[in-house]
Amino acid sequence: AKEPTESSATASGKIWTDEEFMALPDDGNRYEVVNGKLIAMGSAGARHGYYVSLISFFLTAYVRAQKMGVVFDSDTSFKMKSGNRRSPDCSFFSKERLRSLGGIPKGYIEGSPDLVVEVLSDDNTVGEIHNKIVDYFENGSRLVWLIHPEEKYVLVYRQPEPTALKRPGDILEGEEVIPG
Repeated sequence: AKEPTESSATASGKIWTDEEFMALPDDGNRYEVVNGKLIAMGSAGARHGYYVSLISFFLTAYVRAQKMGVVFDSDTSFKMKSGNRRSPDCSFFSKERLRSLGGIPKGYIEGSPDLVVEVLSDDNTVGEIHNKIVDYFENGSRLVWLIHPEEKYVLVYRQPEPTALKRPGDILEGEEVIPG
């Protein structure tokens, strides 16, 4: 994802309602809310989009075949307890958790996905990514894959600290979140 930029029209600490967030202009940007500030995520480069599409394709194919839940793309925002709204590059939400919500809501999902996939780009910062991962785990995520395509590795998180490093030839598993 491109380096986020703070919107000048946003006051620090604002609490965003679903209606306000949904009413943002369709100006080609994806937005997140972080600490009450509206962050324009910009658009990603072609290589980033390619990797996210591949991951989404394979994850969706497997999850649908196994009837395990739903895969969302980066247009989907999740509401954190803190008021932050996060939009992972790709994410999985289990059918059990969706059932508890009464199905896929029209608006935003409260809490974060069971599996979050973030694909790094040159513009991502360590602090930005760390804060996202902390948010995800504080709001229900059980597994995070942080993919670094240029360096050809994946960091696997089961908590806000990496628990495994996967390189080409290693097996990247969904563990208990997406068995098999």
